[in-house]
Amino acid sequence: SAPPSRPTFGIPPTPEEFAYGEEDLVLQAAGWGGPDSAPSRFDRVLLAGWSDRMERGLFRYRLGPLPTRVLPGALRLVAQLNEQRSAERRPPQPVRSLRDPFDPGAFNFTRLRPAELLFRLRRTGGPGPPPEPLLVAINASPLERGHVLLLPEPARRLPQVLTAPALRGALEAALLSAHPGFRVGFNGLGGGASVNHLHLHGLYLDRPLPLEEAPAEPLGPRLGLLRAGPAPAFLFFAPGPAELEPVSRAVCRAAEHLGAAGLACNVLATRGDPPAGPGTGAGRGLRVLLWARRPLFGPKAGEPFAVALCELAGLLPLPTEPLYRDITEAQALSAIRQHLLPEPELLQLGGELARLLEN
Repeated sequence: SAPPSRPTFGIPPTPEEFAYGEEDLVLQAAGWGGPDSAPSRFDRVLLAGWSDRMERGLFRYRLGPLPTRVLPGALRLVAQLNEQRSAERRPPQPVRSLRDPFDPGAFNFTRLRPAELLFRLRRTGGPGPPPEPLLVAINASPLERGHVLLLPEPARRLPQVLTAPALRGALEAALLSAHPGFRVGFNGLGGGASVNHLHLHGLYLDRPLPLEEAPAEPLGPRLGLLRAGPAPAFLFFAPGPAELEPVSRAVCRAAEHLGAAGLACNVLATRGDPPAGPGTGAGRGLRVLLWARRPLFGPKAGEPFAVALCELAGLLPLPTEPLYRDITEAQALSAIRQHLLPEPELLQLGGELARLLEN
């Protein structure tokens, strides 16, 4: 008899493959000020597949243009009203600790419907060994058009702890896009992750962020402290494809150190200037930001919004119209900064990470 079309474990069948080589990496995407560059093959395939799934009703809600405003103030935080996401999204899973194991009984990505998968990323050829192939799936509760999940093989049932092979695959995905606002990110356990099954996010954010070009204070040869935006972050930089492997390893070593210290983390990769800032003669590359924070298990009473990688980067998706209309920069900063470390603790941690990464 014919084999079943789907394994009994509920693991989605393999979608079409998106094979790419080094020649597909867009080393210098169009800047924000210049004319729009043509979308890359990756952008075209991703956005066409995403729009097709939206037309077919595979998302939890239909995403139209979102009301957006820049809050008055020095940080120019971007508020966005997304009432449907807060009302329709799957409730986040309860997390009890930074080391919660994968739970096969809870929702996980082996349960995705086949049509939610767009393609599998697989690199052919150099430089170096290829990264882990990643499945690209729709995020059924999207923040923006083109919001996807980047999934290492779901059948491996890995918990939401960042690994260097998964991060490197996601960083290559960031370089496959020709859009200056395609960013990839990660929310750790206790840091806003809603599913304890290893995944990263990819999304198009149609505006520049101050953290793309602000200079960082050097902490060591490969580490800086970036104070642009609402929350200070540790900054790593990859000038080009050859540095993605060492940067991925360094970020994951640092994240592991945070976990051992009882701290949660968030990660964002964006195209940006070298750590010294623009005008240093060097071209743009990938900035990778790592935020350290106090872990939060479960919703916090009285919190106006949850704080994960978007909020730390200065983008505030807000759940209600009055909050969107009335929130001030000071109120937003208060909500974000209650999760952060006091300055002496942050600087001590920076010193520890700099020494760790020099060895």
